[in-house]
Amino acid sequence: MKKIEDPFIIEKYYNELNMQEIFINDVTKHMKLLKFDKYEYLSREEEELEYLLFFIQGKAKVFKTLPNGRNLLLAFYNSIRVIGDIEIVKNQSATSTIQALSTCYCLAIPMKKARLELTNDRKFLKFTCESLAEKLAAVSMNSSINLLYPLENRLASYINEFLTNDEDSNIYIDFDENLVNIAELLGSSYRHLLRTLNTLSKKGVLEKEDGKYKVINKVLLEELAGDLYQDAKFM
Repeated sequence: MKKIEDPFIIEKYYNELNMQEIFINDVTKHMKLLKFDKYEYLSREEEELEYLLFFIQGKAKVFKTLPNGRNLLLAFYNSIRVIGDIEIVKNQSATSTIQALSTCYCLAIPMKKARLELTNDRKFLKFTCESLAEKLAAVSMNSSINLLYPLENRLASYINEFLTNDEDSNIYIDFDENLVNIAELLGSSYRHLLRTLNTLSKKGVLEKEDGKYKVINKVLLEELAGDLYQDAKFM
């Protein structure tokens, strides 16, 4: 994580995103801009959040560890999201793990300062209620997807989140440990995941190369992915 404390950049984002609409007072003096590199963690389940984060750019995945030790995918973050709204209201540690899938940027307010000043800000509290309602709806939908949609669609959606807009770019999925993690996140067994990868290969979506899978048909991948694991917008 890298801290960027340039007040001009912070104010630029603040104004472009109309964040003055969610606070009674100007809070830019308390803000920092945080940069997270790919695969860094924005939060870890059961750890204290140092900052209230406003996710403004990048891609990240949200997952939760179940009592049996397995991880379950909850959502992807692609748009502006709030990280720490549950934690600031309930005064508790992080309820989920969020990992960057690309370079991510967040506007951040120290959690201690946020709890001191924002819990008495009626505009922020109203915004937080709306944020939590949207999250509840999105997580409920995505949980239903984990139960009811075929693994083929869920896997396609998961892979699709790693792609860039560059038509010449490819995504490679490691064949060993990463596949075990992906199987857990999607609520699948390792064997079922392998069978589904083979199915996608036969359909011409993927190609196995040097022990890894490469996306070769983005259009078909997007068709199979649909709008699964939706990313609700709050601002």
